[in-house]
Amino acid sequence: MSTAEMEQLTSGASNRIIPVVKALKTSLIFVYTLLLSLALFLLPRRRRRHSPSMAAPPPTSKWSKRRREDEDTVRRRALAEGLDMGFKTADGDCRCRWSTFLFFGARGNALFCRSWVPVSAEWKGILIIIHGLNEHSGRYAHFAKQLTSCKFGVYAMDWIGHGGSDGLHGYVPSLDHVVADTGAFLEKIKSENPGIPCFLFGHSTGGSVVLKVASYPYIEAMLEGIVLTSPALRVKPAHPIVGAMAPIASLIAPRFQFKGANKRGIPVSRDPAALLAKYSDPLVYTGPIRVRTGHEILRISSYLMRNFRSVSVPFFVLHGTADKVTDPLASQDLYEEAASKLKNIKLYDGFLHDLLFEPEREEIAKDIITWMEKRVSAGLGNVHNIC
Repeated sequence: MSTAEMEQLTSGASNRIIPVVKALKTSLIFVYTLLLSLALFLLPRRRRRHSPSMAAPPPTSKWSKRRREDEDTVRRRALAEGLDMGFKTADGDCRCRWSTFLFFGARGNALFCRSWVPVSAEWKGILIIIHGLNEHSGRYAHFAKQLTSCKFGVYAMDWIGHGGSDGLHGYVPSLDHVVADTGAFLEKIKSENPGIPCFLFGHSTGGSVVLKVASYPYIEAMLEGIVLTSPALRVKPAHPIVGAMAPIASLIAPRFQFKGANKRGIPVSRDPAALLAKYSDPLVYTGPIRVRTGHEILRISSYLMRNFRSVSVPFFVLHGTADKVTDPLASQDLYEEAASKLKNIKLYDGFLHDLLFEPEREEIAKDIITWMEKRVSAGLGNVHNIC
């Protein structure tokens, strides 16, 4: 794959949202036309219902669509199950146990989950990974290897519509559902591992999810802290009218795809091999973003921006200064405005969006592990500045 082709491989929130909101701005006529069409369609339909000579309406296609979605979920789940998530040392010794399982979320959806746990009986803590938009938990196996080698247990959950979980691939009907699922998953893991310190990790839009769920006092009480890499904290519409129309469009045509939303994008890693691996992964969604998904990202971003000052959970936020997908200055604002007594930030000069897939991934993972180790050892004490 050429360098030019590599540069067109993209991911994340903002680089997909910006084309979406621009397309929304130019699609107002479409929305109004659709509303009028719906009105014209419904009125005649009522008159036909009372006509005895009218034949029964043809069966709707929604069942065939649902069947296709279910078949795709089965296919993706089989792919997720088939990934080898184990790893051995140079001498062939396996130092962790890994498994997959289904967790039923707050709305009853089957969510595909993974775990990597140290062979050692003594754990320092647990990290729960919430991946970013359009990716899946299996991408974090290398990070899990580093964590388990330092005696941290690792659990990860695929969002609805992602990886091996239920739902239309790449479609998120509500990020509040993902927030609720994350809270329920944390409660499950915490109950199964009493007394072991727990941390939440979120990347990109997953970082937004983690920050919101940690804002609930009962969730914060279960955590030693949260780790955010390249969080999607400042995602704005291209024009105020787009922000006003997005909720309407997401109700009228929530699954509508903007075909040009990801034609040319922004590189997310400086490692060509990492880019190739990501975009050749069949579990990574690379299609056009859907209207509802885009609206949900705008909505959670707006909520978080209004509530930076209410953040009190201990956190460590990491961001690359050259990230063009999410805004590193928004991470700086979070750090400066949050009420948290225990907070750290590290900005990596020249790094891009997918920090754990940059050439310096070992260094970044080490920074995260060091922060967690200090949190565990310090308990409620202060964390020394590692940045």
